[in-house]
Amino acid sequence: MTVESTAARKPRRSSKRVSAAKKPASSEPQLVQLLTPEGERVEHPDYDIDLSPEELRGLYRDMVLTRRFDAEATALQRQGELGLWASLLGQEAAQIGSGRALRDDDYVFPTYREHGVAWCRGVDPTNLLGMFRGVNHGGWDPNSNNFHLYTIVIGSQTLHATGYAMGVAKDGADSAVIAYFGDGASSQGDVAESFTFSAVYNAPVVFFCQNNQWAISEPTERQTRVPLYQRAQGFGFPGVRVDGNDVLACLAVTRSALERARRGEGPTLVEAFTYRMGAHTTSDDPTKYRHDDERQAWEAKDPILRLRTYLENQGLADEAFFTELDKESDVLAKRVREAVRAMPDPDHMAIFDNVYADGHALVDEERAQFAAYQASFADASEEGK
Repeated sequence: MTVESTAARKPRRSSKRVSAAKKPASSEPQLVQLLTPEGERVEHPDYDIDLSPEELRGLYRDMVLTRRFDAEATALQRQGELGLWASLLGQEAAQIGSGRALRDDDYVFPTYREHGVAWCRGVDPTNLLGMFRGVNHGGWDPNSNNFHLYTIVIGSQTLHATGYAMGVAKDGADSAVIAYFGDGASSQGDVAESFTFSAVYNAPVVFFCQNNQWAISEPTERQTRVPLYQRAQGFGFPGVRVDGNDVLACLAVTRSALERARRGEGPTLVEAFTYRMGAHTTSDDPTKYRHDDERQAWEAKDPILRLRTYLENQGLADEAFFTELDKESDVLAKRVREAVRAMPDPDHMAIFDNVYADGHALVDEERAQFAAYQASFADASEEGK
């Protein structure tokens, strides 16, 4: 059974679309939303989208399978099979919506949490896990899927994306580039520099910020005095805030921003307003800095549940569809578990290799100390026999 399938179903509602909520006061941030937390479709004057039932079911499938993969990876880390894992729980709509807005010839620069975007780009989920197990530096060829390797250094990928986009423009291509980063990375100088260069050179790049409210333990209000999307104004290009738990709105807004870039109109900043339901990574304990009631409030906005409610209310998916998807989720989970356990164990001494071209006294000393430390476990094991 999938993580989401245990959620209680909502009662059926009218199939008629309703008008968008009353325009908020000028002091409040604008928020693009096409699907409410209750699963009702709403209109937006600037961003709307018309999808077939098959496309809607496809978005739902993407989110469910991505969440199941993420849950399995978290469990594998807890079992000692991975050294670390950065969960995307709660951010499925932002990633699947934006990922499905991309064309094949567009290029993606991710952080280390874009597992849903990787899924949309056709990267095998098992290839994401080698780096977190410590057996490679990225298990896929970026040029095969136009999906760059995961970037651990916070914010640096926005500069890479900007430079790549400038090259795309010089080549005369009509493709676009998208850079993913979080609210915490928005405080990095690299991000400000990428905004400056992309604006001055009119680069065809979309900056997609997943504002999940927390930069590890630092809340967004301690990082910025204005909503993040408004920062774009100071650099001379537009910014828009979208409901990051609304897959339809994320798809529509990102598609519009990409088309704008392809037309030669320059960059756009998209702030997907969402929430990190789990820990920053598996080495983090979010109970130390945030309250359960905050998470509970966001659980009511779950991106998967709201789309399921809409599909059921509109008669766009039957029980057979959900049952078959549960089975597909189980198959994916089994494949992920088997693939990880079949991977080799990391070479503990490899961390000291290729640090310097020639020998280095301090590194040699550290290598010897670590080797002795590792050998002590073997000695203890022998003594216990």
